[in-house]
This record gives sequence, structure tokens and C-alpha cells, in this order.
Amino acid sequence: MARKLEAGDVVQLKSGGPLMTVDEVRGETAKLVWFDDHEMRNGTAPLSGLQKAND
Repeated sequence: MARKLEAGDVVQLKSGGPLMTVDEVRGETAKLVWFDDHEMRNGTAPLSGLQKAND
């Protein structure tokens, strides 16, 4: 069984996109942070739509 995501993990959407860092996991949702050029962004995504980077 795959290890669950936790704060500090580097992830990416299964459909692609930027590398993001998990800030917090609540239920089936992850709070994420990433950089867009030199600007810090944040958002949420369902755990089912994320994969660990380099997996």
C-alpha cells in the first residue's frame, strides 16, 4: 500500500503542472504551496488527484 501524503511531501497533480509542497492534510484534501515565477501561491486539491513527485 502506498504511503499517505503528509506535510512536507513534494507532489504534482496526476494531470501534470508545477511541483507543490504539501502544507497540511485534512481529511481527503491537501493544502498546497508552490512558486509561480517568483511569487508564492497556495491552494487545495483532493488527495485522489495528487501523486508524489518522482513516483
